[in-house]
Amino acid sequence: MSTSGPTDKATDPPQGGYRVLARKYRPKDFTDLMVGQEPMVKTLTNAFETGRIAQAYMLTGVRGVGKTTTARILARALNYKSPTVDKPTIDLAIPGEHCQAIMEGRHVDVIEMDAASHTGIDDIREIIEQVRYRPVSARYKVYIIDEVHMLSTQAFNGLLKTLEEPPEHVKFIFATTEIRKVPITVLSRCQRFDLRRISAADLVHLFSTIAGKEGIEADAEALAMIARAAEGSARDGLSLMDQAIAHGGGRIDAAQVRAMLGLADRGRIVDLFGHIVAGEAAAALNEFQSQYESGANPPIVLTDLADFTHLVTKLKYVPEAANDPSLSEVERTRGAEFASSIAVTTLSRMWQMLLKGIPETESSSRPAGAAEMVLIRLAHAAHLPSPEEAARRLADLAGNGQPAGNGGNGGGAPRGGNGGATASYTSSTVRATQAMPNAAPSGAPTAMLRSVPKPETTPEIAAAMQAAVEAAPAEKPAPQVPVNSLSDIADLCSRHGDIRLRALLRIYVRPVRIEPGRLEISLGNDAPKSIVNDLAANLKEWTGVHWMVIVSRDQQGGPTLAEVEAKEKETRLTDARQDPDVAAILAQFPGAKITDVRIRADQAEDDEEAAPPATAESDEGDILPGDDIDF
Repeated sequence: MSTSGPTDKATDPPQGGYRVLARKYRPKDFTDLMVGQEPMVKTLTNAFETGRIAQAYMLTGVRGVGKTTTARILARALNYKSPTVDKPTIDLAIPGEHCQAIMEGRHVDVIEMDAASHTGIDDIREIIEQVRYRPVSARYKVYIIDEVHMLSTQAFNGLLKTLEEPPEHVKFIFATTEIRKVPITVLSRCQRFDLRRISAADLVHLFSTIAGKEGIEADAEALAMIARAAEGSARDGLSLMDQAIAHGGGRIDAAQVRAMLGLADRGRIVDLFGHIVAGEAAAALNEFQSQYESGANPPIVLTDLADFTHLVTKLKYVPEAANDPSLSEVERTRGAEFASSIAVTTLSRMWQMLLKGIPETESSSRPAGAAEMVLIRLAHAAHLPSPEEAARRLADLAGNGQPAGNGGNGGGAPRGGNGGATASYTSSTVRATQAMPNAAPSGAPTAMLRSVPKPETTPEIAAAMQAAVEAAPAEKPAPQVPVNSLSDIADLCSRHGDIRLRALLRIYVRPVRIEPGRLEISLGNDAPKSIVNDLAANLKEWTGVHWMVIVSRDQQGGPTLAEVEAKEKETRLTDARQDPDVAAILAQFPGAKITDVRIRADQAEDDEEAAPPATAESDEGDILPGDDIDF
């Protein structure tokens, strides 16, 4: 973004008019673009100096980083002509013959098109017909297509040939915020430049420079708020700066900017964070209520709280981040203090809860109440131990034979600094374990199966109980699960919740030979390569046996489970059509057809028990009384 003002009278606003800052201080040459876009400027500079000028450029980035402005500057550089220079150049300090018209978007040989309103093939066909003609007065005919991702598929296809082999006098410059929506065939024909978000530090410097040129008094804290709200977009930031100047009557004040944006005081956000990590729910609610009555928006309060949580976490690993000029002094000092005293697990838990709570607050009909519930959950969670800490304490309690309140340190607070909450948590868990000694599942940790003596138990009794536990016979290994067919493997997948592997097994796997510990299969042409390793690993885990899964190259194997099920369904349908009763029903209702035949399990079992030996081996698809038939 430019930090220089208007350079000539042609750019001055009309008499009595006013131009917003984003237009007044729009960059006019590559020197102005150096703010945040140094890599792109360096690449273009070297390309122009060596004459390696591409036929098409693709500019991408978030809104407000200068894509359209860069396209105009690039078109100006391609057509630069002055009394002393008549070639493409990046040195645009002296306005050339075509510069003013190009920067104002009114040059006859620089055609700008908004793809959002010209999406069809007819618009592209018009461009294709015009590229045959040489430029009227400039060196190149330049086509600038903004928001190019909005073009239709036919329009992109129609542009491909011309884009790959354009006439020597034609250049294309595309700009888009959705680079992933542009076909790869178009991207491969362009030089791509990713315009980066402008850092908060660069934005603060830009805003302060412009404020000085405009003669506006601006607080550094207020400019930092605007830079954070701009989220890397210079245009968004300058629009907010315009609004702040109007709101403050010619002065940019921190309090007024905070009220304008609906922000909470950053120092008060830090105080709110301190109450939460200390588990002081009442104090946190009082602080939030005070901010809410001052005009702070509840979702923004939670968003600022999430930003400070991220800052504290970042400072734990990157202490130099405190030097960011967009941070206030209270954020730097107290953020570093919190970073040295709060565990990463606690900060991560707060972050996850805030990410879930912010959209809940935004969509709630009572945002203030929803925000208060989020704060209560955060304060309550501050007392809870992490899963790792809880598991470690349970193991320590079971191994030492001591209650949670003692913890092996003379009855003081348990290790970890979470106060008595952890002691209550672990004590209740141990009492539940004592009450259900036989309810532990197979394979549970041994520590969970040991009896924990009560405080009055003597050391001799505790030692005897420990010795009895250690002398107890080891548990017998779980019986192996028989696997004799693909159906058995599919049942194992369903039993263990691996739906993906079961689906792949049904569609792609053909059985060749199945033996204990050995599975030989053949695979379909489109089968994923990972299916063999997944089968071997899961079968070993589920059956306790090491399985060798081999893909046969010379045998096709039997049908897949999906093919078997389709054949069985077709057999049932055929049998149903041949049934006299069903045939009579179909004749009674013209146009009816059989879509499925389902056999009730209870009815099938009853019929199997009651059937005479001669019919006991009848086909599974036979129609039996009580069968459900879908028409």
